[in-house]
Amino acid sequence: MAAVVAASEREAHRYRPPTPTGLADLLDRQVRERPYARALVVGGERVQLSYRALAGLAGDVAARLDAAGLRSGDAVGVLSANTAEFVVALLGAARAGLVVAPLDPALPRAQLDARVSALGARGVLAGPPVVGVRLSSPEWPLRVDVSRAGTTAVTLDVGGTAHVRGAAAELSRDDALVLFTAGTTARAKMVPLTGANIAASVRNICATYELGPGDATVAVMPFFHGHGLFAALLASLASGGCVLLPERGRFSATTFWDDMRAVGATWFTAVPAIHEILLDRSEQECPGPQTPPLKFVRSCSAPLNTATQRALERTFGAPLLSAYGMTESSHQAASEPLPGRGALKQGSVGRPTGVEVRVVGPGGRPCPVGVEGEVWVHGPTVARGYLADPDETSCTFVDGWLRTGDLGTLDGDGYLSLTGRIKNLINRGGEKIAPEHVEDILAGCPGVAAAAVFAVPDGTYGQRVGAAVVVRDGESVDAAEVLRYCRDRLAPFEVPDRLEVVDALPYTAKGGLDRKAVQARYAP
Repeated sequence: MAAVVAASEREAHRYRPPTPTGLADLLDRQVRERPYARALVVGGERVQLSYRALAGLAGDVAARLDAAGLRSGDAVGVLSANTAEFVVALLGAARAGLVVAPLDPALPRAQLDARVSALGARGVLAGPPVVGVRLSSPEWPLRVDVSRAGTTAVTLDVGGTAHVRGAAAELSRDDALVLFTAGTTARAKMVPLTGANIAASVRNICATYELGPGDATVAVMPFFHGHGLFAALLASLASGGCVLLPERGRFSATTFWDDMRAVGATWFTAVPAIHEILLDRSEQECPGPQTPPLKFVRSCSAPLNTATQRALERTFGAPLLSAYGMTESSHQAASEPLPGRGALKQGSVGRPTGVEVRVVGPGGRPCPVGVEGEVWVHGPTVARGYLADPDETSCTFVDGWLRTGDLGTLDGDGYLSLTGRIKNLINRGGEKIAPEHVEDILAGCPGVAAAAVFAVPDGTYGQRVGAAVVVRDGESVDAAEVLRYCRDRLAPFEVPDRLEVVDALPYTAKGGLDRKAVQARYAP
């Protein structure tokens, strides 16, 4: 009898992820069960916005869009920093049945216009700080006012709408989002995601980290990319947690720990470049014993070297979990598990989360355990292809499988380790070198904060290995010392032939190393 009772108690306390069907009903459960719980903490004044209030604002926006003649399936852009305006615009447009395309507010006007035109958006909902960009497409200024007394209001001017051209004609009634790929090595591609894709991604992220109403985070990553949108915003709202939106809607290392304390954060997610910034400033700014007790810290969107991971864990007093995903897989495809939910394996990005992962060799045949090949992903989070790009679609999506272009291996327990990216490989006299591997070794050198490895054209070998490293503040490490460190840990052909110490490296808006800019700046 006791054993039956114990099993029943375990079942009662077993984590159950939320079950939204898409963006439109993301808040519904929380509005029913916990209407006055905080959903957002907004700006420098840290005004709280409840689930009931947030849903009301989104409903107001939906009604105004509907009254303006927009209809289910129409595409609209959202142009805003990580502010209440972005969240309300996203959820309001979704409730109106529209397909939402988040846009990077840092892009030049010409690039924004090109993306809006390529999609065929009817207009753009614009919030601070980018109202008045004067796009060629209709721009609809949006403002959300939230007072400490709890009153809320939306100001939205939906003027004219554009005649639909572009890729919007390919959208289906099931689509809910269009995300643009990073586009650092080629023009950005448009990825349509259905409500089912979104729901599966949110459910997988919540289940991986067991997110619930007791959790809170700070929005570090921008919402116009999958990392910030799915992992920080949508997963938190679906699970009943709280998200703090920093002042001016942008991450600030100066205010980060104050923000974490203010919201009572239990976790956060960021790219390695931001983790490095926080680590470098930790002696002056990390509050030590006053740090909120974190369940975990998450890293995604770029490789995180092992030395940095361990240093971050010591500094934050919490496990740092690496995750892996892409825009085309609705963000997360794999992650290290929470402590007690599985092993943490050095150099791994964990196990698949709600999808299948294969490592594939020549001819599309799965590789044996431990053998390197291309990583393929299949499952409910994978997009159907690209809009207006049949050639790229046929190359990247094969019988429902997403060819990621990443190289990796699977071990006997199904844990994925990434070894590089096919397009980044350096061919030095026939020897294939993954720059990511060399960067990981360089970053482990004492005193080195960050590293970038690139191909240098060479008349004899075809390509040689070049590297640029950033030295931590207060350290005095020269190129000769770094190269000595490498020679003890790399094959001779992997050791950089040319190494330069630089002040900083270029990064994309998503937070990953901008390899195109690195190549242009340091390879000639």
